[in-house]
Amino acid sequence: MIFDIVMPKMGESLTEGTVLEWKKQVGDAIDKDEILLEIATDKVDSEIPSPVGGTVVEIIGEINKTYDVDVVIARVETLDDVQAPSIKNVDAGSPVRSLRATTPQVSSQKSPPMSFGDERYYSPLVRSIAIQEGLRPEELQRIPGTGFRSRVSKRDVLFYLEARGSGSSQSAKMAGLEATGLAEKVNPDEVEIIEMDSMRKSIAKHMRNSIDTSAHVYVTSEVDMTSIMTYISENNDTFKAKVGHSLTVTHFIAMAVRDALLDFPLINSSLDGAQIVRHKHLNVGIAVAVGNGLVVPPVRNAEDKSLLQISDDISEIVSKARNKKLTLEDLEGATFSITNFGVFGNLAGYPIINQPNVAILGVGAIKKRPVVIETDAGDEIAIRQICVFTLGFDHRLVDGAMGGQFIETIVKNLETADPTKELVEIV
Repeated sequence: MIFDIVMPKMGESLTEGTVLEWKKQVGDAIDKDEILLEIATDKVDSEIPSPVGGTVVEIIGEINKTYDVDVVIARVETLDDVQAPSIKNVDAGSPVRSLRATTPQVSSQKSPPMSFGDERYYSPLVRSIAIQEGLRPEELQRIPGTGFRSRVSKRDVLFYLEARGSGSSQSAKMAGLEATGLAEKVNPDEVEIIEMDSMRKSIAKHMRNSIDTSAHVYVTSEVDMTSIMTYISENNDTFKAKVGHSLTVTHFIAMAVRDALLDFPLINSSLDGAQIVRHKHLNVGIAVAVGNGLVVPPVRNAEDKSLLQISDDISEIVSKARNKKLTLEDLEGATFSITNFGVFGNLAGYPIINQPNVAILGVGAIKKRPVVIETDAGDEIAIRQICVFTLGFDHRLVDGAMGGQFIETIVKNLETADPTKELVEIV
């Protein structure tokens, strides 16, 4: 029996995936649940196991090519005369119970097909408006998307049409990956042309969209991390032996941010036009470098968690990120983000807000420095471990006063923290 292996639907919001690598070739034997290929979506890279055992007889999906869900990308011949069960949605990192080919459902409202050539997905409504208004494919490609992952929405198209009618240059803005023709002009013997992978394309569009969307403003503060660094140095071995993972400065920073967000709930919000979406839960995103990209899985419902629980969550999501085990649920829903460029030795930086958040905290390297401290005997110079924090915030919603007070609250929370009370049962 021949089984069709199709591009799986990795979540409700995802409609396509990119083939990154085939783990098996034509003629290779494969066991059920053995990894067949690796794919990438806008949100996560995933290893996809075979739903059946047998022999790979055909590979259709080309590496670095993007395919719609339910499109056949390979075929496996099996001696088993048992049909695999059907499944509509697949979580990244979980076993794929079936990749059997199905007939795609075509909506009766779907507009006639158009070739847009820029690898972006357009909803049936957007495509219909484009056809009705006579938008050429190259025009549609130029429209910057403000939807999830820079997707073009109905509002984006209507804004473009209005701006085009008034001759506004705003309509000519593109989504961050516009072609300049440079690659065609340079001497091929003097350069190397490398195609972006799907993750880098997604990051590029997401960051450009954030710059075009939010009014970025930055404030910086110094925080004395001496007490926390001393505590970690003296207690980490005991903590790791009892808990199973190391105690890091990120755990304390996430806790301090959580407490500050409780005092400034407006910063735990998003903007939707003129509407403020204030989130009831504090989902603190932790930026993790993976391969040649970056993901921001959140610590969920941080408002209800202790320092130990937050440290467990961060350890788990970092491990899953580096081992490509993150699911879509792991990646979605951050309401505030923390990025630590200090791990690379950088003193400070100015991070771009992770949409749809309205603020992001950048953490610099912790360095020993001579500083003036106040004592009962007067001012003294002492060696302290100092870190520079940078808060980037969206000035459309967060004013300078609130941004300044918020970062200073984080500083105060860290400098007055008493880890002994939080971890008394562990160390």
